[in-house]
Amino acid sequence: MKLSFVIPAWNEEELLGATIKSIQQSAKEFEYEIIVADDASDDRTAEIAAELGSIVVRCDNRQIGLTRNDGAAVATGDLLIFVDADTIVSEVVVQETLKAIKEGAVAGGSFPTFEGNIPIFAKVMTPILRIMFRLLRVAAGAYMFCTPDSFEKAGRFDSKFFAAEEVHLSNKLHKFGKYKTINSRVITSSRKFRTHSSLEIMTTLFLVSIPKIRDIKKRKNLWYGSRK
Repeated sequence: MKLSFVIPAWNEEELLGATIKSIQQSAKEFEYEIIVADDASDDRTAEIAAELGSIVVRCDNRQIGLTRNDGAAVATGDLLIFVDADTIVSEVVVQETLKAIKEGAVAGGSFPTFEGNIPIFAKVMTPILRIMFRLLRVAAGAYMFCTPDSFEKAGRFDSKFFAAEEVHLSNKLHKFGKYKTINSRVITSSRKFRTHSSLEIMTTLFLVSIPKIRDIKKRKNLWYGSRK
């Protein structure tokens, strides 16, 4: 089975290299490709990706879902694995992912561990969200996988959503087979907690929890804004 790792990236020169290297180390026993969908970065993101042997797809979306779609469009693998550019993937995560697919899952994910110190509200909310995501069988954006067939049948990431697009895709994928949240956890950056206030993050979480909400374009600065 060939694995296609798709990494959406905008101005990720600081963290992208570590993400790519973690995938290379974790997937070394398998056939794989790494695709970096560069969403009009103005730093060395594309150059770093190419230097590390990744396939670079150029796009200009300012929308992470569409950028993931652009990366997936050139994938040639038997399994799509979407990894955020600030996320470290371990060998056991890859092994559990393949085990889930071999046991009949068509999609799944890994709820992340956040690196470094995070605010108290995040420490309280993270375990609750982890349980909710597992019970609801939905993915967190840092790491999500699905078969190409189910991805196409589900209509890819919906362009209507500027946040929680992986949650909406997860719900669509339920129609086409088993969904599995693996036990192993990727490690992702806590920079959103360092950059944005608790109020900003909680407001976004509240908005995306409302069924069928669409108009949160103004909050895309959580993904395409300044970072700390």
